[in-house]
Amino acid sequence: MASWVLSECGLRPLPRIYARPSSGIASLTPYTSRISRFQSDPLRVKPIGSRERKRGIKVSTPLKLQSVGEEEEREGEGVNGDGGEIGGEFDPGLPPPFKLADVRAAIPKHCWVKDPWRSMSYVVRDVAVVFGLAAGAAYLNNWVVWPLYWAAQGTMFWALFVLGHDCGHGSFSNHHKLNSVVGHLLHSSILVPYHGWRISHRTHHQNHGHVENDESWHPLSEKIYKSLDTVTRKLRFTLPFPMLAYPIYLWSRSPGKTGSHYNPNSDLFVPKESKDVITSTVCWSTMAALLVGLAFVMGPVHLLKLYIIPYWIFVMWLDLVTYLHHHGHENKLPWYRGEEWSYLRGGLTTLDRDYGWINNIHHDIGTHVIHHLFPQIPHYHLIEATEAAKPVLGKYYREPKKSWPLPFHLLGSLIRSMKQDHYVSDTGDVVYYQTDPRLYGSPKAE
Repeated sequence: MASWVLSECGLRPLPRIYARPSSGIASLTPYTSRISRFQSDPLRVKPIGSRERKRGIKVSTPLKLQSVGEEEEREGEGVNGDGGEIGGEFDPGLPPPFKLADVRAAIPKHCWVKDPWRSMSYVVRDVAVVFGLAAGAAYLNNWVVWPLYWAAQGTMFWALFVLGHDCGHGSFSNHHKLNSVVGHLLHSSILVPYHGWRISHRTHHQNHGHVENDESWHPLSEKIYKSLDTVTRKLRFTLPFPMLAYPIYLWSRSPGKTGSHYNPNSDLFVPKESKDVITSTVCWSTMAALLVGLAFVMGPVHLLKLYIIPYWIFVMWLDLVTYLHHHGHENKLPWYRGEEWSYLRGGLTTLDRDYGWINNIHHDIGTHVIHHLFPQIPHYHLIEATEAAKPVLGKYYREPKKSWPLPFHLLGSLIRSMKQDHYVSDTGDVVYYQTDPRLYGSPKAE
């Protein structure tokens, strides 16, 4: 099978950050510029295996940058203290004029408080809606209702995933056992291995914005991109195929990486995590067996209508939302390697998105920048925390475009990004997505 798998959500434990094979995507028209060498911030997390950065590294970028000079500048001050400004023009690839601690200090203390009763109320609400929708659709059982049911139930499956995602981060409650039990029930019900995904997703948060080490929709390097066969490239960047990738990613990850979220011996995990991974795989298998049993009881067609189609709608939501967290902005955003990467700079390349009516249904997961920097904050405090942090973030925060009741406007961002964002350069510590003009038969082929 062509290895067209797209990175989705994934992580690994904080003490274990390994260098990964390059897999990337850069800018439309590469320019080169010289980047000053910056000293490490005390809050910077440096991935193991990052290569030594050299002065004057060439950077693939769509922005027209001036030479910054060779003087060393401390991250947190930016160039000549301007923080992301070159000749009055904002450059998102430069270190910000603030620290992670500055952003943290701006967020009200109560935003960090986790209320398990409030969190459980969302679980009760969502589960009640899921069973109510299924019962109503089964009772009415007509072809006017089924398409509406599929869209609504698939969205509710996605809402269940987000609550399980909060359990994985520990933002659901301060009680580890409660988080684990609720997380397993929610994720297993929609065929997600809770611990396997939780661990790989933590790796994503600890390496966001890093070309090789990120685990969620990370770029393909030019070398890996060109090694893919034509069919694989087409599948990866032609809708709707990329929006169906998550189950395949869980089994085999993405091009340039190996491992499975179900295998305790996968290089996604350390030996002490084997028991957790086995537990989640057993729970996943139990749910899969239950579905097989239901197919015999109610018939495969009825199971298809009640569960399978909503499941694929959920997968499309997951891939859409997670992709747009990191892609599709009107201006190109950087990806990092080596010493140019830091936890803060990587997190600042994520994007907030407005989903209209869906914001409340999927627990404001579109409020993503602050969630990426501080995943411990409960979802019901993310909007307030973001508003408080905006004055500190300045231009590094990109205000999301307001949505109509349903977020159809985001389809344009998705389509544009799929046509333009294909790979990143194999070299350079600050890189941007580049376009393969041959992918869609353009006459501008190289």
